[in-house]
Parts: sequence; C-alpha cells; structure tokens
Amino acid sequence: MKVENLRVAIVQANLIWENIGENINQLNELLNKVEGDTHLVILPEMFTTGFSMNAEKLAEPDNGTTLRWMIDISSAKGFALCGSFIVKEKNKFFNRLHFVTPQGKVYRYDKRHLFTFANENTKYTPGLSRLVLDYLGWRILPQICYDVRFPVWSRNRGDYDLVINVANFPGQRREIWNTLLKARAIENQCYVAAANRVGSDGIGIYYTGDSQLIDPVGQTISSILPGEEGVVQGSFSRDELDEFRRNFPVLNDADDFVLNQNK
Repeated sequence: MKVENLRVAIVQANLIWENIGENINQLNELLNKVEGDTHLVILPEMFTTGFSMNAEKLAEPDNGTTLRWMIDISSAKGFALCGSFIVKEKNKFFNRLHFVTPQGKVYRYDKRHLFTFANENTKYTPGLSRLVLDYLGWRILPQICYDVRFPVWSRNRGDYDLVINVANFPGQRREIWNTLLKARAIENQCYVAAANRVGSDGIGIYYTGDSQLIDPVGQTISSILPGEEGVVQGSFSRDELDEFRRNFPVLNDADDFVLNQNK
C-alpha cells in the first residue's frame, strides 16, 4: 500500500536516566496522546536510557524487552514506530535505531557518526551501512543525532524522500540543531522529521527538544515549545514533494562521488 499524505508524530519525552522500565511506562502514556490515523511515530535517541555511556549495564540483546515492546505497540496501534536503544551483539555495543512496522517487519540502522566529544566512540561500534527503507511508498533515510552534522552521509542520491533523525541534542547547541535540520531538508529536497528529548540527564546536560517536522524548502510544518514534553504531529505530501522536485530539479546538478563506508 502507498499513501499520498504520510501522517507523522514525534514523541518529545523527558527521559528517565538509565531506567528502561520507567521510560517504557512513561512512553506508553505519551503514545496515548497520538491523535488520529497516524502512519509513523518517532521516539528519541536511546529512548529507554538517555544518552548513556554505561553500555555494559544497560545493553539489551537486539530482540530483547525493548524491541518486543516496540513490535507489540506497533501492531496494537497500527502505526510504524522507530527510535534507538543500546544493543549488545557479539560482544560489541551499538547505538541502534529500530524501525518497526505494524506487520512486524524490523529495519535496523547503527549510528555511523559516534560523538567523540562524549567518548561514545570508546563504548560503541560505528555502523558501516547507510539504510534507506520503503514504508507506504515513502523512501526513508533514518539517522541518529550527530549524523546530522555530516552532509555527505545525508546526501540525497535520488534515493529517498524523508530523513528521520532521533536525537539527544543538548540545549546549549539548539541553534545548531535547528539550522542543520533545515539545511539537510533544503540541500536534499526532502522532508525532515527530527525527534529530540527534553529535561536534564544524569550528568546534568539539559535538552530543549525542538522536535519538528520540516518541508523541503526549510519551513517548519509542526513543532513543540522548547522544553515541553508532548507530541508533535503533521503530514507530508507526496504530490507537493514531487512537484517541487520537478519544477526545481537542483539534485540533477549535484557532483558525483563515491562514499567509503568502511572507513
């Protein structure tokens, strides 16, 4: 099935530090606030723990409690659900995004750009592959937080329509977050759906959220007040995207390049 208007919701949550069970409980409540016939719901980065480097204590197997919860929620509510959590696989740790459909299909993306400033690179293994998935006729590129700073990784090769970014992006850099999200939409002629957390984490970092839906010309479709816990909702139009690309085909003039994904 394909849909002309993709209806998207973002959950902007005040994550509870390193407490998987409590985060799932509060997300259950926030998900009840999603209104209407929604196709896709997006959760923040590390939505069960906050942006923690305590991987040894908090990591789950890929098919553990959190993924089973995502599958159950997606099936019961009839929308796709995505977000990242900490996974242990073959004695390595990953900041892994899972995209779950109501039919039980699971797509996975491991964060490519690890945040060395917070020593994420010393705890987690970087992903090697970019993922573009198809959902309801929409080609979607999922990314995680720091990935937004690297336009080569986001480069639209004519292969996607929507970028999803799930994040724990600090409030002290909120202008950078807001600017980069608009830049990714404009330069790639795509929609952007960005989910960030709010509140303070266990090491005192404050997050304003600024979760939002953005159109291909960099205009905000829907957003939520900084620091506010809640749900952002809106829709993306396939016809409007296709018409904009036909009338202003700048991607045809892009430079060719080869990306070394194994670096």
